[in-house]
Amino acid sequence: MVDDAAQAALVALIPRLLAALDGLETLTRQMHPPLLPALAASLGPDDAALAAAVRGMREAPWPESYATFRDRIVEAGESVLAAHAGLRAAATMGANGVREAYRATRRQYKAIEALYPIAGSLPAIGRFFTEPGLRGDAALLERLAAEPAPETGVFHYDNEVGSRGGFSVYVPEWLPPGRPAPVVFALHGGSGHGRVFLWSWLREARSRGAILVSPTAAGDTWSLMEPEIDAVRLSKILAYVRKTWPVDPSRMLLTGMSDGGTFSLLSGLDADSPFTHLAPVAASFHPMLVTMTEPERIRGLPIWLVHGALDWMFPVRTGRTANEALTMAGAKVTYREIPDLSHTYPREENGPILEWLSGT
Repeated sequence: MVDDAAQAALVALIPRLLAALDGLETLTRQMHPPLLPALAASLGPDDAALAAAVRGMREAPWPESYATFRDRIVEAGESVLAAHAGLRAAATMGANGVREAYRATRRQYKAIEALYPIAGSLPAIGRFFTEPGLRGDAALLERLAAEPAPETGVFHYDNEVGSRGGFSVYVPEWLPPGRPAPVVFALHGGSGHGRVFLWSWLREARSRGAILVSPTAAGDTWSLMEPEIDAVRLSKILAYVRKTWPVDPSRMLLTGMSDGGTFSLLSGLDADSPFTHLAPVAASFHPMLVTMTEPERIRGLPIWLVHGALDWMFPVRTGRTANEALTMAGAKVTYREIPDLSHTYPREENGPILEWLSGT
């Protein structure tokens, strides 16, 4: 039995923790170098209430059988506090603070990874891992609350943070055995990691029934100068996924952010690419890529192209040029230019991308 003190500690922490994670997601989406001081200031002067709630959770008299449950929630709280502290410190570093701010925001994903295994234990956490626009869907909530099917959930293959070349897979727990599902390969940005980037897509994959694969580049970033290096790896990973779970061969998406978006074009436009759809986000682009592509590959190829008007790394003209060149070459392009987006990941695009993947 869980006594009143432990329950009170849980009630004190969970709303604060989930609100802080929602706030970090919003802040990460709005990250733009000139706005960093204001974004850090929006966190408030300190985290005294959240820190006290984390401490209360850690010190409450939890039964030994609940130790893992408690530890996961405490780890999530501590990771959020570390993210906040890192953002406040980054805001004082001037031009050098942007890189540190990006590192700080990545700590939220450690919190999210800690919480996911207990998503079925608390309705509030389960709701957090549901796409916001679908949280009122009674049929979906019923599916998510059901007993997980075999061979579903999160799997990591030699993909510890700090290692290179592995991959992570998420298979929605409610997928009926044997039913083919769309597959999404989501490629992290430069210096990123697949185990981290997985969480930028999991909520939508979980809600809409897509198998999600998040590989880690073999090097510091994707092999942009020698695409075949990582392209061969992606093909092998896809072959493993198709052998292990039923995949809809008409809905296989390659997407990515920044260098991952660039690589999704470099690799995805190759005549031998197994992917049926491409969705590069904040990607670099050179028109020579189109001239080097086999016309049969690009003609009619569905491409969802996203670029931010405020992108400081690859200015928005890059996205406009890509849209014009790919469209003229015959690709079926959906171009999304987002006015308030900097060089950050627009998670709100995930749901529409999955709808597009299902409908084209």
